[in-house]
This record gives sequence, structure tokens and C-alpha cells, in this order.
Amino acid sequence: MQQDSTNHYGREHLRRHEERLASAPPERGAGPTRLMSRTSPSPPPPLTYVPVGERPLRRLPQLLVGLALYGFSLSVMVRASLGVNPWSVLYEGLENYTSMSFGTISAVLGVLVLLLWIPLKQKPTLGTVANILVLAYSSDLGLSLIPQHLGLPTRAGLLVGGVLLNGLSVAVYVGARFGPGPRDGLMTGASAVTGRSIRLVRTVIEIAVLAVGGLLGGSVGVGTVLYALAVGPVTQFFLPWFAYRSTPARPLPHGRMPRAASQGCGRHTGAGRPTGSPLLEPQVGAACRAGHGGCEDCRHE
Repeated sequence: MQQDSTNHYGREHLRRHEERLASAPPERGAGPTRLMSRTSPSPPPPLTYVPVGERPLRRLPQLLVGLALYGFSLSVMVRASLGVNPWSVLYEGLENYTSMSFGTISAVLGVLVLLLWIPLKQKPTLGTVANILVLAYSSDLGLSLIPQHLGLPTRAGLLVGGVLLNGLSVAVYVGARFGPGPRDGLMTGASAVTGRSIRLVRTVIEIAVLAVGGLLGGSVGVGTVLYALAVGPVTQFFLPWFAYRSTPARPLPHGRMPRAASQGCGRHTGAGRPTGSPLLEPQVGAACRAGHGGCEDCRHE
């Protein structure tokens, strides 16, 4: 009798414990990674385009700060005089043949690249326009603040700091999810049209830009190699902290699809084939309009 009472008490205690677990809200990172969740963020969401009207006061400052830091990081690497990223090599090369400033050249080329979006059927967004304007101003501002002809140790420090700041700034402005800049849109559009991978298209574009810039006298050096090797991992490290997470969907009666899902997430085209773009394409695909609901970004209003 005593044993039956003890077993009953144990079963009742276990049942209540299970009910508490079931009713409690799920904890992020529960299980083996629970302790890690306190010090590291969850993985970033898909970096698809999010409409401007969704939490603009939260996202717009992030976009502008990220772009300003990006432009400033370019000026830091330029003043290091140890080699810059491929597009900056081209800007520097063109400076040798024009009276325009570094930032002005970046803006002019941004507009010219934007014209290439037309045959690629890419559509500019607020992030695209802000990329051109803010980047030009902040890079020229940085060049006016940082002195030239510094010692080698200082220049080495500027190079490392510039690469780190550049990777951080990319995570900040891309994480705001306002759409790709002109150069990123060229890359993703060319990838979608040709069917080639993002990696291959980006490699071809940047090698071509680097070659032309180098022939024009742009700065190619150890910084160019360091940038190519480091900026991707640095961006990937910071991205989970800054990637905007869309507003969760509210449950709808009778299984109806939320409004944004019927419009599509912008990451799928044709019969549901992914575009391969991690960079916020705003275009809406037929598969999403037909009711694609597998993307978390399709399930918000």
C-alpha cells in the first residue's frame, strides 16, 4: 500500500512537471546550446527584402549608420596605402584621370551600375539609393579627416581596423534589409539571368574591376588580399547581432494565408526555384504569389 501511494505521488509529480514544461514559453537555445544562447545570438533570418513600412524607426537608422561606417571604412583603408578592395582600386585609378573626388566617383559609378539593372530586371529600393548617396559622402568625409603619409605601423593598424570596420558595417546595413546596393544588385541580377552561382559571378566581376583599377594606377597590395580573405568571415560573425527579424505572424482563422505571404517573400522565381541571392531581392516570384508559405518572412503582416 505504501509503495502504491509512493508511485502515485511520483506519477502525479511527473505529470505536473510535464504540464509546466508544456505551458511555459519555449526558450531560445534550449537543450545542449542553452548556455550558449546567453552569449551568442540565434542564427540570422533569410536576408530577404523587408518593405519600408515595417518598423522604419528601428531599421532606417541602422541602414544609415551601417552605410556611413562602410564609407568611412573605405577611407581608412585608402589612407593605409597598403591595398584596398577591388571597387576602391577602381575609384583610386579613376582619380588619377579625373578631377572628381573618391566619393563622387563611387556615386557616379553607382548610378552607371544601376543602369545595368534595367536589362537584368532588377528594381532599386530605398537601400539602393541610400547606398549611393551615404557612401559617397562618408568616404569623402573620412579622407578629409585622416591624414596622409603616416608611418608603416600606423598604416598597418589602419588596414586591420578598416577591414574589421568594413565587415561590421556590411552586417549592419545588410541586416537592416532595405535592399541591395548597386554593385550587389548587379551581382545577384547577373546570377539570376545567367544561372551561374553568386560566388562565380561575384568573382568574375571583382577580378574585372580589380584589373581595370590596377591598370589605371589604383592601390593593389596586401590589403587587397587581406580584404578578400577576412571581410566575409567578419561580416558573418557580426550578422546575427544586426539582422532584422520580421514581425511574427498573427494566427488567422480558417487557415487563411497572411497578406504578406500572398505577395511573396521575393526570394523565389518561376516554379519556386530559388534565385540564389542572399541579398534582399525585392522581386516577387510566381511561386510565392501562388501561396508559398515555407519562408518565415512570408508569414508576417
